[in-house]
Amino acid sequence: MPNPSRPRAAALTAAALLLATVLAGCSDDSQDQDQDLPAQKLSWEDCPAPSAAEGGGEPPSPLPGGQQWQCATMKAPLDWAKPKGDTIDLALIRAKASGPAGRRIGSLVFNFGGPGGSGVTTLPAFSEDYATLRTRYDLVSFDPRGVGRSAPVECLNDPQLDVYFQQDATPDDAAERTELLDNTKEFNAACEENSKKLLPHVRTTDAARDMELMRQVLGDTKLHYFGISYGTELGGVYAHLFPRRVGRAVFDGVVDPTQNVEQGSLGQAKGFQLALDNFAEDCASKTEDCPIGDSAKDVQNRIAALLKSLDSKPLPGIAPRRLTQTAATNGIAQALYSKDFWEYLTEGLEQAYDGNGQILMALSDSMNGRSQNGEYSNLAAANISINCADDKPRYTAADVERKLPEFRAASALFGGFLAWGMVSCTGWAVPGAADHPDVSAPGSAPILVVGNTGDPATPYGGARKMVDALGKGVGVELTYKGQGHGAYDTQNECVRDAVNGYLLDGKLPTTGTVCS
Repeated sequence: MPNPSRPRAAALTAAALLLATVLAGCSDDSQDQDQDLPAQKLSWEDCPAPSAAEGGGEPPSPLPGGQQWQCATMKAPLDWAKPKGDTIDLALIRAKASGPAGRRIGSLVFNFGGPGGSGVTTLPAFSEDYATLRTRYDLVSFDPRGVGRSAPVECLNDPQLDVYFQQDATPDDAAERTELLDNTKEFNAACEENSKKLLPHVRTTDAARDMELMRQVLGDTKLHYFGISYGTELGGVYAHLFPRRVGRAVFDGVVDPTQNVEQGSLGQAKGFQLALDNFAEDCASKTEDCPIGDSAKDVQNRIAALLKSLDSKPLPGIAPRRLTQTAATNGIAQALYSKDFWEYLTEGLEQAYDGNGQILMALSDSMNGRSQNGEYSNLAAANISINCADDKPRYTAADVERKLPEFRAASALFGGFLAWGMVSCTGWAVPGAADHPDVSAPGSAPILVVGNTGDPATPYGGARKMVDALGKGVGVELTYKGQGHGAYDTQNECVRDAVNGYLLDGKLPTTGTVCS
């Protein structure tokens, strides 16, 4: 899910957070919660159409066999330091287990990343991928606080966002730099004006405590969990806070919990460059001619030339908007999240070379949460709000300019884009929590940690760092030699067997297992 100035569609650049000392730190502290909230009964009903903040659209299609998806609302404290104070409503969705009742393990809770992604809309979209897991689990997901239907953060309106996403995110001179910083200030001020009461309470620690409440309300003795991208960080923070409540858990597309914002952004620059290299080599290696270059180097050179041209001469995009350099870079990044999208990237580049920017702009719109009718989900607002509440560092333009050579060396295409994204939290109304999250979880059940060697958004090295940070005897590493963000949804049989084997039967693969 994106930060508007950098490509983070389903990823996070190692956000940081503070473990609120007013709560119980690293221990299982559910006894401190308002006991009325864990006792609440959920009223499950057929799901409505997604709200505008969730992205809009139609209600989820029935499950195989005709069963309807069920939705409910759970109450949680606005401020976990005041559990008997004001509450907010959190939106949940579930598909009940399809197998015999006697074989049901419990609920399997999903977070698909972002931060800022709606789990209520994402789970049905990928339900076929998790059909095997549904044989023994109720599949459950939710809109985290600040997201979708769960007390959504509000910042700019739709017309303002159209203008915002057209800005030059890689300024070349003082005037462009001033415009970028002014736009950032305007965006952040709008968030404060429209969501001031909520902004201090959207940290990842708050969402982790919501998941502990969710476990109790769902009636599970342990939290069985599947976290993807940012969801791995959320899962790691949960394991740190509630280690003895962790059931069977899988982290896929793993955030490096040891990095600060700068390190994470630089890692993403390298990751997206690796993915672009792989895309270019794949196109050039095909038996038929690659339509966007005669060699991998030619493919990259032509992309660079296109982006340079777009900096001063945008192409017609999706009327009335034009394809700017920023939108094109965003669209290319979106397509690198999955090898399945590479064909769309090829078509989009071929189209752009002919003077038409529609496909690349559509990819960029997808990254930014814009629907075809021009409405935006609150993805961008939630993404920035959660990141800025989590991330302690605040970067100035001078900081970025000092780091630009290193970022550009990592990726001529993505380096500047990601470096300037670091100013997104400058002037934010709420102080950031910490340099990086604490995910140490002594006493936790084993957690299967799956890293993809070709992952652009959460580079492969983060999996090993997560294993080490979780602590001895907790993290079990599985490597997938593949492309795209995450591993389970690539349909790789080896990865699926390993993940399903643990979640369904409690059988862990040997740590260090490699799938290809």
